[in-house]
Amino acid sequence: MLEKILLLLSLSFSVAEELCKPGVGEAYKVRFSIKTALGDQAYPWNKNEMFLFRAALAFAMRDYTNGEEFGVSDVHPCNETPRVSFWFVVTRPNNTELVDKGTVEMAIKKSRNRINGAFLLTDQTLEFDGIYPTLAAPVSPDTPPWLIVFGVVMGAVSVGIIALLVYPLVQRKLKKNMDADDEDSDEETGVKTAENGANDGIYNSTFSDDERFTQM
Repeated sequence: MLEKILLLLSLSFSVAEELCKPGVGEAYKVRFSIKTALGDQAYPWNKNEMFLFRAALAFAMRDYTNGEEFGVSDVHPCNETPRVSFWFVVTRPNNTELVDKGTVEMAIKKSRNRINGAFLLTDQTLEFDGIYPTLAAPVSPDTPPWLIVFGVVMGAVSVGIIALLVYPLVQRKLKKNMDADDEDSDEETGVKTAENGANDGIYNSTFSDDERFTQM
């Protein structure tokens, strides 16, 4: 039994070497910038991390193909470098038929956030050559833009109408206050004139006595 397992593994590796060749066919290159992304918190790249990558790709393929049973053994990496970059291809479950690059690309794009999250990286620090980050869909506001513009215009028109209605009332009140002030001013002037006239008609006995003593 053990011999059969070893044989299958050796065949799997030999198939991967035959199918996965840098820059040829359906192969993709992936590049990890772990140190750049995490600094002092960077984790070492090892066989466990490679297994996680293959599992993440198998998940992405399953999710995109609606349950086609891709497994870790269907993701074949090759030409791995110490700076954490390598090539890989994906084969159909239980055979050596290569999955076309278009399907792999769409699967990766659909699960890009899940793949990035598995390694604590982003689109800029986990790069698939030839697969560009999918731009986020524009956020559509709850209120349509035309309705916002309509509300602003109607608000401005309403303010204008209110101003036209209130302005004559304010002017009328101001004029009424000015007329009342003029009437008060006229009345005050009349009172002062009447007081001055009354003072002119009072007989001053002091001057009369002075004139009489002067004559004597």
